[in-house]
Formats: sequence, structure tokens, C-alpha cells
Amino acid sequence: MNWRTVPAVHFAAHAESWRRLHADSGSPALLCYEFVAPLVEQMGAGGELLAWCECAGEVVAMALVAPAGRASWSTFQPPQAPLGLWLQRSDTPLEPLLAGLLRVLPRFPLVFALTQMDPALAPRPSHGASLDTLDYIDTARVTLAGAFDDYWQGRGKNLRVNLKKQRARLARDGIAPRLEISRAPQDMARAVDDYGQLEQAGWKAGEGTAVCPSNAQGRYYRAMLELMAACGGASVYRYYFGERLVAMDLCVEDADSIVILKTSYDESVADGLSPALLMREEASRALFDEARLVRIEFYGRVMDWHLRWTDEVRTMYHINYYRWPGLRRLRAMLAARTLSASAPVAASAGPP
Repeated sequence: MNWRTVPAVHFAAHAESWRRLHADSGSPALLCYEFVAPLVEQMGAGGELLAWCECAGEVVAMALVAPAGRASWSTFQPPQAPLGLWLQRSDTPLEPLLAGLLRVLPRFPLVFALTQMDPALAPRPSHGASLDTLDYIDTARVTLAGAFDDYWQGRGKNLRVNLKKQRARLARDGIAPRLEISRAPQDMARAVDDYGQLEQAGWKAGEGTAVCPSNAQGRYYRAMLELMAACGGASVYRYYFGERLVAMDLCVEDADSIVILKTSYDESVADGLSPALLMREEASRALFDEARLVRIEFYGRVMDWHLRWTDEVRTMYHINYYRWPGLRRLRAMLAARTLSASAPVAASAGPP
């Protein structure tokens, strides 16, 4: 196995290799070139590398990697990427790949972290002499099997009754809700503008994390959605109360799944109404009825509302690979000591 690296700014020159390996590995839309390239352009800090491994003249693994502190590197992991930016052929063992990559990375790193792995895509490996894993987050999905009405009856009564009451309230007030779906590349710029207006009017504006067409996030989502839409892999859901835009989803798709990347809603909507949940119900019904995809993926930390929507939850994980087995043992010992030192101490029994 032979690893090579170049600065990540040259990613476009290796687009065909990334696309070919993405197809050969059966990886999801979140790792396709059109999703990843704008991340490099808009979210990189400048020190990222593109690394690839060849075996018998074939590219068997590729990754975007970045320095991750003293003596360590990791997969490049901007917040907009739900998965670690790593591709490999399924017939290639992981540990030799990680060992080889460590040997070619600059600054003689002692550990490499492969971050935000999905056990549904790559089974969690067993701990080895130089490898360990740790939990990242629980995430949820909805399998699009059978009829929507059957799925909906399996949801909690409180959710079903609450949304039914909200629809009755809208009807009494003469407000007609409406779901609109956009998939054309030329619609994506306007979609990001509309989405940004929702976020900028809400709590994210106060934290400085709202999407704005002029900031790096806004530029990323516009470029990515336009590229994805050009190959049939983007969808934007807008939800209206009459003519008022009240909620949006930004999504990407592949042959099997739709991933809800971003959701925002109008926080000034009257109390007792949940535009994002109403949108989710109608969008889910449409996806069940289309019978085009296999699942809805959320790829975020499980929230209470996810658990009202599904009971399909799994734990994503990180992998740490150490240059020498002794480093892994030392780190495990230090972690155990830290845990022991932080454990509560039982009070001694005193005299009566």
C-alpha cells in the first residue's frame, strides 16, 4: 500500500478518483464529490491535505485530513459534514490503511482519528493493539417501508393528536398550509436566501451561527446544493401558512436515502403551532407515498422530537489509531486514572 498526499486545495484535480472510489465503495451522498468539494473551498483553514492510497495500481482509499492538536491528525471535520471524509474499498482492511497513513503525515503524528463513523455504513471495529473506538452521538432514521398511515399509527398518540389539533386550528383560522419541494439547480440560490432569512430572524442570529448568503455557511450550502441538484441529489422543502413561509428543510439524496441537513422555522409563529413538525408530517407522507427511497436520515444528535418520530436509533463512533501499541495502553491507563480520580468518594461511617 502506498499513500500520497497533496494540499486539499488541489482536490478538484483528483475529482475523478474520488468519484470512482465513492461509486465503488457504495458510499452515501454525504461523501460524494459534489457534497465535499465546497466544504474544502469554504470551510478549510488552509492546512488540510488530500490523501490517497494505491494498491496494485488502484486507488483503494481517499481522505481529507487535517491537524488536530499536538502530535495528532484527524479526518477533516467541519460542522457541516455529518460523516468523516473518508472513503475506502470494502475489500481493503482498515488497520493497514491507518498505519500507512500515519507514516506519511507531516509532523510525525502519534495518533490519527477517523471521526464520525456510521455503524450502518462501516461496522464498528474491535479494539486492537493500536486501535480503539469511542462513542460519538446517537442518531436516528426512519425506514420508509409500507404505507404512511401504518407508520403514523405507530407513532405516539400525543404527537398524532397534537398535530391534528394544530391542523384543525389552522382550518378554523382560514389558513391553508402548503408544502413545496424544489429540486432544480437554478432554485438553490433562492432557497439558501429564504433559509437564511428564517435563521437570521431566530435565536441563531444572536449566537452568530445563522446561515447568511454572504457568509461561508451560506456560500457552502448554495454551491453544494447547486452541484447536488445538477446530478439529481438535492431537495429543498418549504412549508407555508397561506403565503407566509414558516419552515424549511435543506436535504441531499442518493438512490437509497434522503438526509435532512438543516431545518429552520419562523419562531414568531403563534404559540401552540409547530410549523417544522407539521412540515415533517407532510414531507414524510410524500416520501412514503413516492416509494422512491428506503430511509430518512437525520444525522444529528438524537433529540426528544426524533424519538417521537422513530425508534430507530444507533450510536456513531470515532476511531483512534496509534503509531505504537504502547501509546494506546498509556492513554487507556491515564483515562482510567482520571475516571477513578473523578469518582465520588463514599463517606466513612462515623460513631453513632
